[in-house]
Amino acid sequence: MLTLLSPAKKLDTAPVQAVIPPSQPILHSHTEILAKAAKKLSVQDLQTMMKLSDNLAEINAQRFKSFSLDGRSNSAKPAALSFNGNVYEGLDAASLSAADMEFSQDHIRILSGLYGVLRPMDNIQPYRLEMGRKLATVRGENLYKFWGSIIAQNLMDELTGHKQKALVNLASNEYFKAVDKKTITVPVIEAKFLNIKDGEARNLMYYAKRARGLMVRWIIENRVEMPDDLRGFNLEGYAVDDNQSTPELLIFTRQQPPPKTKT
Repeated sequence: MLTLLSPAKKLDTAPVQAVIPPSQPILHSHTEILAKAAKKLSVQDLQTMMKLSDNLAEINAQRFKSFSLDGRSNSAKPAALSFNGNVYEGLDAASLSAADMEFSQDHIRILSGLYGVLRPMDNIQPYRLEMGRKLATVRGENLYKFWGSIIAQNLMDELTGHKQKALVNLASNEYFKAVDKKTITVPVIEAKFLNIKDGEARNLMYYAKRARGLMVRWIIENRVEMPDDLRGFNLEGYAVDDNQSTPELLIFTRQQPPPKTKT
């Protein structure tokens, strides 16, 4: 069983001491093609393509200009320790043990516009390239056409050695759209996280993203390898709603926590 996550726009570039040796991205040869195309983009091109501020466009133009095509870069850092959004706050990969990280290498995958598929400890260079953006290459005008069935085929290949062949999709629609459905021949399980306030169950983006990271952490720490066992997820008050859930869509609910008080 493989669990899928989206990357984050926000990055933590501070040096870190990894608990296990970093690995190299599996689809590096494809990344090289994209990086060569991105190196040609001007600050204005990036600003228009990704709707960035002047400052962010400058930063990301410089990142692509200095991007090392052979993957050897002093700025490289494991993916799970580089991404720094709400999902990764819930995952908190930096506090996982070496045994946890070893398990995650075999069971967790991060989808990426630039790298395609990443293991948590795959070294990445700082970048920003959302899957839904247009970047013309020899394979077409956008990243969905560039990756085609490559990402899905990689996931299927990775599942070959797994006892339970299934995908747990905790990625966003933007990223899971890059997984060619015709290539996937195993069950896909999704999860939805709802917060209840005044009797109303609501899908709140911040809490939903954090919960995806929490579920990944729970999967890692509990060595979960069977889809049915996902129903046991219970961090931060969540519990499965058996009445609303189906084998393909698990619904988790909890009482919405009170807002944090300012100190």
